[in-house]
Amino acid sequence: MEEQSNVATLYEYLNHSAQLLEQTLEITYLDALAEAGDNLFEKGVIQPVSQDKHAQLLALMEPVKEISFSKEEIRKAFQLAVIKGMKGVVQPHHSMTPDAVSLFMSYLVNKLQGTEKKGDVLDLAVGSGNLLFSICNHGEDRIGQAYGFEVDETLLKNAFASANLQQHEIQLFHQDSLQLKVPNVDLVVADLPVGYYPKDDVASGFELKAETGHAYIHHLMIEQGIRALHDEGFGVLLVPNFLFESDQAEKLHAYLKEHAVILGLLQLPSSMFSNAQQQKSILMIQKKGKNMHKPQQALLAELPSFSNAKAMQDMMSSINNWFTEQLGR
Repeated sequence: MEEQSNVATLYEYLNHSAQLLEQTLEITYLDALAEAGDNLFEKGVIQPVSQDKHAQLLALMEPVKEISFSKEEIRKAFQLAVIKGMKGVVQPHHSMTPDAVSLFMSYLVNKLQGTEKKGDVLDLAVGSGNLLFSICNHGEDRIGQAYGFEVDETLLKNAFASANLQQHEIQLFHQDSLQLKVPNVDLVVADLPVGYYPKDDVASGFELKAETGHAYIHHLMIEQGIRALHDEGFGVLLVPNFLFESDQAEKLHAYLKEHAVILGLLQLPSSMFSNAQQQKSILMIQKKGKNMHKPQQALLAELPSFSNAKAMQDMMSSINNWFTEQLGR
C-alpha cells in the first residue's frame, strides 16, 4: 500500500507541476514533464519564471522533496505521467511499452542471463525509458552498463529526468541507433518501431536492405542488435506479429538462421491491441558462438491475458520448465 501511495504522491507532483510549466512556458505537457522531473532532481526551480510561478512550483514540490522514493516508484509515477502526455498526441512513435509487458520481458531477461555474470544492456529505441528502467530495476544487480538511443528529443528528455531521479548511470544518446556504431553488449532489448525506414543511404550498409524501395526499420534494428551483441549474447525484442509473413521476411529468416538462434516467440494477448496490425510478440534470440547451448526446440506460446492470474501462473510454470530443460537455467 505504501508503494501505491508513494507512486500516487509523486505522480500528483509531476502532473501538477507539468501542467503549470506547460501553461507558463508554452511548451507541450511532455516537455514540461521532463522539466518537472529536473526540478525535483535539483530540489529547486531551474526555469526562468515569475516569482509567483516560482513559489507555486516550490509549493507543489514540498510534499515530495524529502520522500525517499524507490526506483520502481519513480519509474511507475513517471510512466503514468508520460501516458497522460501521450494521449491526444498524434506522433505514431509516441507510445509506451505497457507495464505488464516490460515486467514480463524483465523476467525473461533474468532467466536468459542466469546468475553467472553481469551483462551490459542496450536499448535501440529507448523512448521515455520504461522498458530499459524496468529491466535495470529487476535485474537483481546483474545489469552492468546500460545504453539507450532515441531520435525523439522530448521522449529522451523524460528518460533522462527519470534516470536521474532513479539514480541510474545510463548513457543516453539523442541519435538514430541505425546511423552509428553502437556499443558491444551482452543483451539487446527494444520495443521495435515498425514500418519503412526512409534513409536508403543508411539502410544500404545493412544485409537486410531492401532490393527495391525502403527497408523495414524493424528488420534493420534486429540486424543492428545482433551486430551489437557479443557472441552468445541475447536479444529480447518486441516485434510485430507479421514479422515472418511480410514481403521481406524470407531475407530476415535467412539472416537470423546464419547469425543467431531463435530461442522463443511469445505472442502477447490480442486483447492488449485495438487491431490485428498492431499486435506484437516477444522474440528471444541468441547470437551464435562456439560455447552456446542450442535448445532442441524453441519456446513458442500465446500468452494469456496478464490479468488472468491462474492462466498466467500456469504459463510461467511452463516457461520455467522450458528454461530448465532446454537451457539449464
